[in-house]
Amino acid sequence: MSVRGHIILLSIASTMMGLAMSFEACHRGVDSEDTYVAERQQMPAMTTDSVNTLISDSGITRYRIEAPEWLVYDKTDPPYQEFPSGVYLEQFDEDLTVQASLKADYAYYNENEQVWTLRGNVHSLNRKGEQFDTPELIWEQKEHRVWSDSVIHITRETSIIDGIGFESNEEMSKYTILNPTGVFPINEEE
Repeated sequence: MSVRGHIILLSIASTMMGLAMSFEACHRGVDSEDTYVAERQQMPAMTTDSVNTLISDSGITRYRIEAPEWLVYDKTDPPYQEFPSGVYLEQFDEDLTVQASLKADYAYYNENEQVWTLRGNVHSLNRKGEQFDTPELIWEQKEHRVWSDSVIHITRETSIIDGIGFESNEEMSKYTILNPTGVFPINEEE
């Protein structure tokens, strides 16, 4: 088929689509343009299934992200990204050795504020090998701050720390437990 034939078919298809949208809007008694805009604002601009991607910085692979589903809403106020079925993130060194990891059952990223909200079985492993377990974790990228008002359980090499609420730098290497409920030594012989 010629280029002219393709253009004619596209023109006919576009006209048919416009008529169908107008008919649907008239049927519902709503202006089609307003309906389209309202629906577009509630729809994800991108839906990706079975995500497994690497992210590099200056030509060096730094991160790996895995997620069953990734939704990007760019027309909402505020624009956001959502991982409704959970997310897993690994951070690598130059030799591609895992330095830190983060896992959650649900994740939400507010693009304007650059704030991540992670919920449900949040597990984080920092570079020192300390594991953080909490039901909710907030990461404020602009402030380079991680915090939670929820219960926190930190497993270290020689002890376990429990508490309610904590604040940390974004590497989770310097942290404060706001309301500690117990520090328990780990006895390796038991």
